[in-house]
Amino acid sequence: MNFESSLDQVRLAIIGLGYVGLPLAVEFSKKYNVIGFDINEKRVIDLSQGNDHTQEVNIADLQKSLKNGLVFTTEIEDLENCNTFIVTVPTPIDSFKFPDLSFLRKASEMIGSIIKSGDLVVYESTVYPGCTEEECVPVLEKTSGLKFNQDFFVGYSPERINPGDKIRTLPQIKKVTSGSTPDVANRVDDLYRSIISAGTHKAPSIKVAEASKAIENAQRDVNISFVNELALIFDRLGIDTNDVIEAAGTKWNFLKYKPGLVGGHCIGVDPYYLTYKAQSVGYHPQVILSGRRVNDNMGSFIANKAIKMMIQKDIPVKSSKALILGVTFKENCPDIRNTKVVDIYTELNSYGLQVDIYDPWADIEEVKNEYHIDCKNSLYSSKYALIILAVAHNEFLQMDLKSILEDKGIIFDSKSCLDRDLVDARL
Repeated sequence: MNFESSLDQVRLAIIGLGYVGLPLAVEFSKKYNVIGFDINEKRVIDLSQGNDHTQEVNIADLQKSLKNGLVFTTEIEDLENCNTFIVTVPTPIDSFKFPDLSFLRKASEMIGSIIKSGDLVVYESTVYPGCTEEECVPVLEKTSGLKFNQDFFVGYSPERINPGDKIRTLPQIKKVTSGSTPDVANRVDDLYRSIISAGTHKAPSIKVAEASKAIENAQRDVNISFVNELALIFDRLGIDTNDVIEAAGTKWNFLKYKPGLVGGHCIGVDPYYLTYKAQSVGYHPQVILSGRRVNDNMGSFIANKAIKMMIQKDIPVKSSKALILGVTFKENCPDIRNTKVVDIYTELNSYGLQVDIYDPWADIEEVKNEYHIDCKNSLYSSKYALIILAVAHNEFLQMDLKSILEDKGIIFDSKSCLDRDLVDARL
């Protein structure tokens, strides 16, 4: 079947309706018949009612898509008539920092139970090079009884969603595409090109497409680790890191990365997928892993520096009250996945401080379930000996922090976004 002439015959299923899957479902539904699938019943009910707690899509667009036929479901039987499946399930790491492919395998098993001859399965979940063909395809073959590249076909197009970004939305971000054969690569590219206004880049193989995603985030992780290490050095030298970056940034080819916490679903996770695969073929990465170690320790550094400042100002540490502003992994976004703010919280708690967290963007119940932390739903009922700005939400930039600070209290601006005359320390 010629795909160019059959775009109008695409019956699409999006597997996973989080920060990546939902925008895809809404955008594709403008041109195709789309069913969105998720195992989270509450999520499906909310979306079916036109509500999205991730705030990744315009609510008016979501509600319009529902009126035009977009369907959300938790029932696998509802997908049986689909012929194209896009997988956007999580690919986290486990407690040993090894890839956790359990969601990917379960999604592949589910799809394998319903795919038919001629169907196409496209993976968007971030993986290591080779994972799609080495891990997912065998599951599809075993469950379906069909033959890869004869009965069914596979593509890979790494997600590039930037949570909370209302400017670079899905259609405005160029998409890398690939397929298991040259014809399938064209099919996948045509499909995405029909909704991505920024265009597509067709990679020569699935492995290349997988690797491109892995190095995008590994490169950013290493660059941030460099300035984080500079922050550790300059702290000992009594130099403000941001002043140094501003001075160095006057040269045209200097990259002005800033120090800070590195969490989230991509940058803090994906490098471990790349290093895992590298080690499996006998190469032990040096730069990537050293960068990860630096970035993983930044929460502890911030907390310990704050404790030292309290001691220097003769503020009792044990039982003093501390406030952390923000728990999401980035500003103006409700995403709490792999947030490193928790590292600050844990370290301060270990010194005996009474630590509160306040974040108007985060879902309090979600934080409780994921990290066993009770966030405050309001402020101004207490005064604090220590306030750490951990996330640069717009709301925090307008707050009168002095009004909730004890007389000798400390304000630590880990994002270097507040008036420097207001704060006692910056990262």
